[in-house]
Amino acid sequence: MRGVRVSALLSSGLGCAGAFVPAAAAGMRRGVVAMNFWSALQSSVSPKKEVNYGALSGLAAEASEYAVRGEVVPSTSKDGLSIGVFAGGCFWGLELAFQRVPGVADTCVGYSQGEVDKPTYEEVCSATTGHTEAVMVTYDPKEVSFDALCAVFWDRLGNDAIKYHQVGNDRGPQYRHGIYPTTPEQAEIARNSLAERQKTFNRPIATEIQDAAVFYPAEGYHQQYLEKGGRFGMPQSAEKGATDTIRCYG
Repeated sequence: MRGVRVSALLSSGLGCAGAFVPAAAAGMRRGVVAMNFWSALQSSVSPKKEVNYGALSGLAAEASEYAVRGEVVPSTSKDGLSIGVFAGGCFWGLELAFQRVPGVADTCVGYSQGEVDKPTYEEVCSATTGHTEAVMVTYDPKEVSFDALCAVFWDRLGNDAIKYHQVGNDRGPQYRHGIYPTTPEQAEIARNSLAERQKTFNRPIATEIQDAAVFYPAEGYHQQYLEKGGRFGMPQSAEKGATDTIRCYG
């Protein structure tokens, strides 16, 4: 049988070096191998894209310091405020909801509860890192309780609370919803709030409650995204007490 040999150049897992391929399949095989070769070559010479943590500011900058050290979210920020972490689908709308709460000092968005170090937005969106889009909140417990923050979370989540790995039209593990306590007290409050919310549904709530893990802040353009104008350049109010309807994508 007439055939061709695949070059040993591609021996690094891209094909069997020196393998004999029937002529009828050779053209297709050459095309696939060439594509894999150039993909691998590009990966080998192009550095992994990374979030520029050094360019972040505010709470996102502080969160990046914990993340690069591999530390889980602390219970208290550098300025002595309490920290909470929530995930409710796309992080843009949930962040704005928390920005509007009196007693909330700062917010940032990022990636939590995953297994990959320093994930990027593209990697998280691929649903291969285990992360969910999340919001970190610093708040003064003298002005707003964690229970009240949970109420904001549940109100924002609405009927999507019973949907597994879905909020609105966003589907996938990166959009799963959860509350990630930083203290045993927060964990108890979160469980109680879930139990109360469950009374309003006939189906089980799919929201997870897990101890906060390492929180990697997202790229700078995601931070306070809707307040800055979102996709359409139309800023939305982050004023305390604002009640304007939040447009999820701007």
